[in-house]
Amino acid sequence: MPVVLDPDAAAVYKAFQDAGRPAYETLTAAEARAYYLQARLVTNPEPPELARVAPLSIPAPHGTIPARIYVPKQPRLQNGLAPALVFFHGGGWVIGDLDSHDVACRQLADAGALIVIAIDYRLAPEHKFPAAADDAVAATKWIAANARELDIDPARLSIGGDSAGGNLAAVVALAARDGNGPKLAGQVLIYPAVDFAMTHGSHSEPETSVLLTHSVIRWFRDHYLNGAADIHDWRASPARAENLAGLPPAYVLTAGADPLRDEGDEYAARLKQAGVPVTYKHFPGQFHGFFTMGKLLQQANVAVSEIGAWLKTLG
Repeated sequence: MPVVLDPDAAAVYKAFQDAGRPAYETLTAAEARAYYLQARLVTNPEPPELARVAPLSIPAPHGTIPARIYVPKQPRLQNGLAPALVFFHGGGWVIGDLDSHDVACRQLADAGALIVIAIDYRLAPEHKFPAAADDAVAATKWIAANARELDIDPARLSIGGDSAGGNLAAVVALAARDGNGPKLAGQVLIYPAVDFAMTHGSHSEPETSVLLTHSVIRWFRDHYLNGAADIHDWRASPARAENLAGLPPAYVLTAGADPLRDEGDEYAARLKQAGVPVTYKHFPGQFHGFFTMGKLLQQANVAVSEIGAWLKTLG
């Protein structure tokens, strides 16, 4: 599929190339995390002002899962309780943390007039599959069980994430449907990774190897998975789930210059075919990762605004 970057996306891509940043796959995981975190200072927009941002500690079988709660100035209260979005950050299950997606979570809380809780799940290669998925499920279950103490309406609890975080959100939605979690109001899948087979056309097109390159995806995969057998496990590849019926309404976003484009598009189509209400938005001239770059890419702010509006339709 021919891909032409929007002028601002092309300028950002050139700036990253000119900066001479090392490819993540040439670094250790710790070095890659530091580079990823540093980039946010250049790309993240000014965050909106919120009523409260505070740390949370979620109990889990292995100890605790760090989290962060974001409360907007004017949440949509019903009987004193607000809707909420549990958010899982992107970063290939290897990089990213609460700080890398702090501004995005603030934006979503403000745009959706809801509480956002960001989850700092365990990262690979120190914690391989299914550690991140286990943390995502455990955190969502705990938030639902303690919703009222958090001023959250358990009937209006949604999940979401970008890239690897979109993968985890899709996994949580499937687990919850099958009894290992609460009933969910919606799922926000921002250029999600849903199939580790990586056989879709966009995984081999030269035009999609922008920032998230074909080689770095393999580096992420090899850090996260224990071996080839994990590819077929729906907790790693939610697209491998045979039945997608009964899942919560979905907002699925894809980008043109993104190796994950085709699998996200196909997953949205399968959800729709299974009777799930789907809102699908494609940004043809943007690359993977643009969602957090609102200082440089206006389409990122459009995406935040549209996701916020969609979340409001859930109640």
